[in-house]
Formats: sequence, C-alpha cells, structure tokens
Amino acid sequence: MTNEFETLSAAFLPAVEAEMRSVLGADQRTSETADNVGRDDIFLGMIHYHMGWLDDQMQPVRSNSGKRIRPLLCLLTCSAAGGDWQQAVPAATAIEILHNFSLVHDDIQDASPTRRGRPTVWTLWGEPQAINTGDAMFALAHLALNRLTDRGVPSSIVVEAYRRFDETCVALTGGQYADMSFESRKQVGVDEYLKMITGKTAVLISLCCELGGLVADADEQAVHHLGRFGLDIGLAFQIHDDVLGIWGDESLTGKSAATDIVTRKKTLPVLYGLEKSSRLRALYQTEDNESNFVELAVRFLDEAGARKYAEERVKHYSDSALAHLKAAQPSDPAATALHQLSSMLLKRDH
Repeated sequence: MTNEFETLSAAFLPAVEAEMRSVLGADQRTSETADNVGRDDIFLGMIHYHMGWLDDQMQPVRSNSGKRIRPLLCLLTCSAAGGDWQQAVPAATAIEILHNFSLVHDDIQDASPTRRGRPTVWTLWGEPQAINTGDAMFALAHLALNRLTDRGVPSSIVVEAYRRFDETCVALTGGQYADMSFESRKQVGVDEYLKMITGKTAVLISLCCELGGLVADADEQAVHHLGRFGLDIGLAFQIHDDVLGIWGDESLTGKSAATDIVTRKKTLPVLYGLEKSSRLRALYQTEDNESNFVELAVRFLDEAGARKYAEERVKHYSDSALAHLKAAQPSDPAATALHQLSSMLLKRDH
C-alpha cells in the first residue's frame, strides 16, 4: 500500500522548514561566513540553536529538530478539506514556532538540562536569556501567522485564525499551570488530569487541524469535526505515552523502565491506581523509595486495572477522533495520510 503520509510529508516539510527559517531570521545568516554566523547576533542565535540549526558555538549543524507532526497535521487537514496546502504554510509554521516557544519555557520551569540530546537554552545562556528567547519566539509565531495574507487567505479567515490561535495560547498556559501545580499537590483526580492534558497537549493539536480547515474555507461543521479529530488524537497520544512511561520496553523508549514510577510522576495510570488501590496509596505516602518500590507500584497498578483502564481511554479517544475525521468528509490522498499518521502516533512503542 502506498504510504501517502510519507509522500506528502516529503513535499510539506521543506516548505515549512523554509518558512520557519524566513520568519526566524535564519535566511539572512546563510550568506555570512561561518566565523560570523551567530557571533554578532546571539539573540537570534539562541532561537536557531533551540531549533536545531546551530550548535552551542553558533555554527551550522544538523541535529534532531523534532518530527514536525503539528505542522504536518495542519497542512494535511487543509488538503483533506479541499484547500491548497501551500496557503496554510504560514499557519503550520506559526504553530510549530509556538510549540517550540513553549518548550523553551517548559525546560526552565521543569529545570530540564537537556532536550533532544543537547543542553537546553537556559542551561547554556541562563534563565533570563532563555525566557527572553521564548518571548521572542511567541511574538514571531504571531508574525508567522500574519503571512497568511501574503498567501491570498481572506482577511476574515485570518482574523478568525488569530482568535483561535490566541485562545489556544491561553489554554496552553492554563494546562501548564495545572501541570506545575500538580507537583506540589498530594491528591489529583483523574478528571483533573484529563483537563490538564487537554490544555497542555491536546488543544494545540486541535488548533493544527482547525486552522487547516479554516484556511481551506471548509464549512463550520467540517472545521468543528477536524478540530475535534485533533483534540481526541492529542488526548489519545498523551495517554498512550503515559502507558509507555510505565510499561514500555526500555530498549525502545530510550529511558529506564518505569521512569514515571521512580519520579512519582502523576500520569493517568498512576492517578487511577491511587484512586482504586489503598496499597498503592500507602506505598506512595512513604517518604523514600523502597528498594522494591517500582516492583510493588507496578504490581499494585496491575491489580487495580490501571493499564487496562488507560488503554481503554486511548481506544475511546482514538475511535472518537476517527469518527470526527470521517464526519468531516476528507478527500484523498490527504485523508489516507491522516489515517496513517494517526496509526503511527497511537501504535508506536517508543
């Protein structure tokens, strides 16, 4: 069977990458000599470092820049809704820059020393400069969205895109607030967790699909269904990630088995287990991890049916996502590519 996702991605990704480099000022540096790249403009250089275009000496480098799933979703939904995907490139770019802005700030808030195998911006240049770098990327994401007018997108659609973009920004920060507040709370409910990941993860994926539909000038119902497709895929993706964080194969996930247990991370399976198992609650109330803490915690989670519950939620949201996608009546080949991407995201083992 033809892999439409790979075929379309091969066309979409270079266009998104070129647009991001233009918006973020990387184009103006390509003609400079290697000695001058970044030396006189560390301000933009820190952005380009985070994006994976420069190393910590401000020299051009090839590094892991992420999978660009969000911009791909935007362009695929635009095409599936009958639009010209090239018109949606500014929206896809704006979303990816916004996503990366959030990562720069998340790394500071989480005190994460590395991202994608490299030191984070704040680790190299300090928290104040990293905050400023994120702020600049936030503003540049909005400027990227404004380029929709250059692609012939009607002003009424651009205004609506801006409104949804900013509403999503508020939801993102609300999700991040909830996530950080959970760290100091002893009790967090399953419903609270689902609300948190809706804001922290799912709303941005929903925006990708919604903006794709808007730029395609799809009718209101189709845009609604595309947005719900993205929202439910985002929820299923995050919960599947929670399952891998406890029961994933260490050789595939790249992190120690049950890392989320060791760090006592409040994920959906853990919160469900804490609600259902008094023995797990007692174990988590201990101050220090016992030598067999992980073994006991996983056993109590299994006994409480936490894995089964989480996997059922993944299926529920993935089924709902595909139902909304069908209701949007997408056209091929982008429709097939969206199904293939959904399958990749929800059946991955790392």
